[in-house]
Amino acid sequence: MRQHVALARALANDPCILLMDEPFGVLDSQTRQLMQELLLEICQGQRKTVLFITHDIDEAIFLGDVVHVMTARPGRIKRSLAIDLPRPRGIEVLTSSAFTDYEREILGLMDDEALRASA
Repeated sequence: MRQHVALARALANDPCILLMDEPFGVLDSQTRQLMQELLLEICQGQRKTVLFITHDIDEAIFLGDVVHVMTARPGRIKRSLAIDLPRPRGIEVLTSSAFTDYEREILGLMDDEALRASA
């Protein structure tokens, strides 16, 4: 419920850009999915731009039009991936081959980064 209120409060001033830093990180899986779907509906209906920070790869792919993968320290954008999945997006997209391909690509970029950081 708090996340619903926080989202409503953020949208109350009708911002051009909505900045969200790990807003669903503390939620259980089911509530997180509901909030992600709600955010998609709101942003699509109101045509909002959202800068969404997350460490959850699935969340980034599901919500995003572009996913920026960052390097370890110093944090720089390593690669930007345009997410070409149809909208509106429902949970069925999570099991699509295209979704899995994006996930595999991002995991590969992160694995390369982890190897560099440990060297």
